[in-house]
Amino acid sequence: MSLSDDLSGVPTSLPADRIEGWNKVIRGILTHAASTGPDLNAVLQAAPDFALGQAIRGLSCLLLGRAEMVSVAHEAHQAALAGAPATPRETAFVEALGDWLVGRPSQTAARLQAVLDQTPRDALAMKMVQAIHFIMGRPQAMRVSVEGLIEAWGDHPARGYLMGCHAFTLEETGEYARAERVGRAGVALAPDDAWGLHAVAHVYDMTGRARAGLDWLTGREGSWAHCNNFRYHVWWHRALMHLDLGEHDIALAQYDAEIRSDKTDDYRDISNAASLLARLELEGVPVGNRWEELAALAEARSGDSCLAFADLHYMLAMCGGALEAAAVKMIARMRATRPANDEAQAVIAHPGLHVAQGLHAFACGEYSSAWVHLRAGRADLQAIGGSHAQRDVFDRITIEAALRSGYMDTATGLLRDRQARRGGALDGYAEARLALIDAARREVV
Repeated sequence: MSLSDDLSGVPTSLPADRIEGWNKVIRGILTHAASTGPDLNAVLQAAPDFALGQAIRGLSCLLLGRAEMVSVAHEAHQAALAGAPATPRETAFVEALGDWLVGRPSQTAARLQAVLDQTPRDALAMKMVQAIHFIMGRPQAMRVSVEGLIEAWGDHPARGYLMGCHAFTLEETGEYARAERVGRAGVALAPDDAWGLHAVAHVYDMTGRARAGLDWLTGREGSWAHCNNFRYHVWWHRALMHLDLGEHDIALAQYDAEIRSDKTDDYRDISNAASLLARLELEGVPVGNRWEELAALAEARSGDSCLAFADLHYMLAMCGGALEAAAVKMIARMRATRPANDEAQAVIAHPGLHVAQGLHAFACGEYSSAWVHLRAGRADLQAIGGSHAQRDVFDRITIEAALRSGYMDTATGLLRDRQARRGGALDGYAEARLALIDAARREVV
């Protein structure tokens, strides 16, 4: 078996005349490119026994959080084993896929981290470790991993993408000023790094600087135009900034033109849409019939039981679309979850079930019950994965449940806790709620 170095200089079991096709896959993963899937398919069509390629195919399927893709991941794992991994690195990727298939994504991340410990310039392993920890809600682990690589990446051709990952971990662990500096520098090196670009957008969200965030994103649309559905997520960030500024019409226009321009049932696309509509409705903004198509797609996916993050956004959509029977059925499915040794199922059981029950109660106008359930899930909400900005919709609904239940002091405490986690910043949402509480208290006096 001939070995060729990939773009990171890591030996790979492909002949030299096929390595550039594989490098396109790696660059596509780094940039969230829409071409990545077809590029990977082309590599595997030419070299079906390429074990590393099959492992990446399987891991990518599992990252999609779709029940039907689990069988495809199993097929990829069998193909990878049959391909006889040619290097310890390839063996580790194949074993990492096997770990996830038996419900242990944390072991998947650990195996790939071991690859990085041996070959710290491995861009593919770097990005996959970041992705897995992200969906598991482990920002500190993301940061530790990427910071262990910085010195080795001094002259790496993909250094800008590493900086984008570093910026995101800094933001998610509360170092906002440093995250902004690193993110901007990374985008200067890699202008097509939508992840790094969006890391800086996260900083503006968390520090209540919506106008500055719009200034950052405006004119840089080319940085995410090449992306797969991640481009909808960047547009979602822009819409959130308009929402914070009270520019509701613009947020809705971007919802229609960009965020839901394709009516996909990908859980990440549904989460963008459902969380934006929920935020708008909390502000008293009519959203018309936009819930309907979203709720129907969510109902069709509500039996997947792959990720709590996906489940909770399906619940948001079904409640928004008034699909009562579907919401009740999903709660019953979550209640019947038996975690055993499956990490994702354990998160669905808790905090997922409590939060789902809270969202359903809130939609039914049972605010005290909603508060009880949402409070029970709040402390462990990080475990569902995603970012602070994505999980904030659940924080807002929890605060709203406390307010509508008459727990003004509790709501104030939640708002102040939220403020502290945002580096002391107040956004438009928090300012409006604190003003409402202050007005209510003056009326009582």
